[in-house]
Amino acid sequence: MNKKAFILIAVLTAAPFGADAVTTCSKANLTRCLDSACAINLSSNPAARCQYCGTASAGAPTAGDAMRSVSVGASAKFSFTAKELKAAPTDPGARYAWATAECIKKVAGCTPDDVTDNYDTLIEQSCKAAGISAEMSGLRAAAAKTKTKSSCKTDVQACVIDAKRCGPDYSACADNADFDKFFSGCSVDVGGCDTYLGDIRTELIAARDTAIKNADTIIETIVASYKSEREKKLTAVKANCTDNAGREACITSVCERSMANKCAPGYSAERSMATQLCKFYDLACDTLK
Repeated sequence: MNKKAFILIAVLTAAPFGADAVTTCSKANLTRCLDSACAINLSSNPAARCQYCGTASAGAPTAGDAMRSVSVGASAKFSFTAKELKAAPTDPGARYAWATAECIKKVAGCTPDDVTDNYDTLIEQSCKAAGISAEMSGLRAAAAKTKTKSSCKTDVQACVIDAKRCGPDYSACADNADFDKFFSGCSVDVGGCDTYLGDIRTELIAARDTAIKNADTIIETIVASYKSEREKKLTAVKANCTDNAGREACITSVCERSMANKCAPGYSAERSMATQLCKFYDLACDTLK
């Protein structure tokens, strides 16, 4: 069972809030409590914490030890009895979660974070004593839920389309060799998805092909749009060159807006000036001939 989920259930069913809620956690008593479930026969078995509450890779504890209690003297109130240990799971990850939930009930003021901060290191040291190179993150992940295909695809895809890899539009992975390079790296980084990798690769390849095809379609649409605009402008220019329509319209506009007498009969100088100002139409139309 997921350690955090187990702990959450335990916290919700723990004693009501009161004076103990603000009591400072006794790290010594917390360790005694956890040791009574995780460090049985520690004096003769340095790997006990790893075997009981670390990883099954450390091997099984000595037969008969699992039901023993290590509570002695004044620490008995903070330790598990042999009867209580009968309810303890045998799976290391589940046992650590169970012990954590029960010990934060027994030792006032302690939280799951106190357990993690103080006891994970002891488990790691025990695993090293057992010849197992167990990192902290590996211990925390021991009780994690098995990943689903959906969660695996989400994680792998997020990694693959990162801007430093294929990119959101897969533009850096148009070549299969580039895609496979990033996909393989992401598969390792995500982890726990080996069962689904074949299907996920097929689905992401399809997504890549669609994205690249759509990108080409968008580019083609943009190119066609610009071409259409150019052709419309060219048609308009040619129309303006027919029978000097554009130049005459220009002259009329200049006369109306800029000439005092609006190029009226008898004011040929104004019309001559307007004609010179619109001369560029003649130059433009000459280039189209």
